[in-house]
Amino acid sequence: MADRPNYLDMVEPAFIEFKRDGLGEFRFGCVIGGLDCHYISAAAHFTWQGSDEMDEVCGDGIALLEDNDTLSGEISFHLGDEATFKAKKW
Repeated sequence: MADRPNYLDMVEPAFIEFKRDGLGEFRFGCVIGGLDCHYISAAAHFTWQGSDEMDEVCGDGIALLEDNDTLSGEISFHLGDEATFKAKKW
């Protein structure tokens, strides 16, 4: 998706949020998902369920906390595409 930067914020600003209770959510483009997270040291592995242009989708992913307070990771669609991301704390 690096070649389509406008897609990320197509509907609303893109974000990913991890909560202390092990839940979270993300949004990019037309994809919205709820997270079920498992935290390990400076990483989070998660499964997710949501929608992509009104179609039900699900998958998993991983996020790694880097030294400069940014996250890098990957979101995978079940039996489908994978998207990498970088996020900054705001």
